[in-house]
Amino acid sequence: MKTYLTANNLIRYAVAYVFITSALMKLMSSELANHFLGLGLPYPQQMLKLVIFLEMVCGILLLINKSVKNAVVPLIGIMVVALLLTKVPLLHTGFLPFAFQARLDIVMLILLVYLYKHSPR
Repeated sequence: MKTYLTANNLIRYAVAYVFITSALMKLMSSELANHFLGLGLPYPQQMLKLVIFLEMVCGILLLINKSVKNAVVPLIGIMVVALLLTKVPLLHTGFLPFAFQARLDIVMLILLVYLYKHSPR
């Protein structure tokens, strides 16, 4: 059985890598966890655990190509909230600083939407 490295597979692997790594860093780095806890979210400890869980589980689902369409939905939500909480406030410093700081978030959001549209149910 031959497997081909398609563009869809490369995108899945890249997105899975980013979210699994992000979950592990939130779990292992007290500095990153404290930054997350300081965002002003309600129930910050529980939200941190929920985001770590979702990033890890959904990232693994993407990696193994299972329930991709369902897995990207919570990740899209995480990216939208991350943009709103951490990047949109940078707009007061100008569009270019915002665009620079938000580049990974925007690319990940675009790739997640692509995966949603190009994955079978």
